[in-house]
Amino acid sequence: MSAQRQGIICAGNWILDLIHDIPYWPQKSDLIEIASQTAGIGGGAGNVSLDLAALKVGYPVIPMGCVGDDAYGETVLQICRAAGLWVDYMQVIAGTPTAHTHVMNIPGDSRTFFYSGGVNDLLDEGHFPVTGISGADPKIFYLGYLNLLPRLDHVDPTGTTGAARLLARARAAGMMTCVDLVSTQSESYAQTVKATLPEIDWLFLNEVEAARATGITATDEADRDSLLRAADALLASGLRQGCVIHSPRLSLWRTRTATVWRDFDPLPKDQIKSAVGAGDAFATGILHGLHEGWPPQDCLDLGHKAACACLRLPTASGGLPPLQDL
Repeated sequence: MSAQRQGIICAGNWILDLIHDIPYWPQKSDLIEIASQTAGIGGGAGNVSLDLAALKVGYPVIPMGCVGDDAYGETVLQICRAAGLWVDYMQVIAGTPTAHTHVMNIPGDSRTFFYSGGVNDLLDEGHFPVTGISGADPKIFYLGYLNLLPRLDHVDPTGTTGAARLLARARAAGMMTCVDLVSTQSESYAQTVKATLPEIDWLFLNEVEAARATGITATDEADRDSLLRAADALLASGLRQGCVIHSPRLSLWRTRTATVWRDFDPLPKDQIKSAVGAGDAFATGILHGLHEGWPPQDCLDLGHKAACACLRLPTASGGLPPLQDL
């Protein structure tokens, strides 16, 4: 990979999040009052794009994906333009709605997602150009989220996925490939991950996703032994360079030659506005560190600071301070 390359392609899920703050989770058939509502971009590609733009990283950030020809899609594009992001590689698909999520958020506690895939369910390899990017020679191709892009997740009779073929094209073009998982329930979750690992340089995942991808379940958020075994299982299954597994209590940077842990002091609950997007903010910090060639500890520290900043925001992305203020 050329040292002269600069920029990150952010490909994958683009979602409009409709976030509803509620005081508690109701019983079945109960009515509960929504305290406040906020709209913002969600999804791996969307969150990371806006977070990088908010950090003012100084290199090209290239959004890549699809929205529908509807009001939600126009809102997504407007938010991108307002953040100074290119929308040249954002395709508008007529006849299918923009992906959107109703997020039921209990501030300081938890959030639950009601997701409609819309155009994201139609995305395939052809929607993502990885060469000939006008005005840029990207260094990193980021894909988020694996296991929430049905056509790319599908394992074909040869034992590979559309995501693996897309990532192989990016690697052939000289880019580092970074992939983020999502906490979905799927019978094929582990199969999709394993079939894609040989084309992934770096994998980002939390402790729940690590368990679903490997079958190795952590006893709690600070179970180092289980997280380490899960990381080693991913490397043994073909992951190219390494992974970063994070939980609210700690994070693990694991390669075949290095193991770095970072312990976290939990953010006080009264400072948490919403947990939506915190994992993507963490990934944003790691991505920036990888782009700049930072040592693991510095990457993990920036990821932690970005996640904490996101926890204090009502929406999933775009509200982080510039790098020098983190």
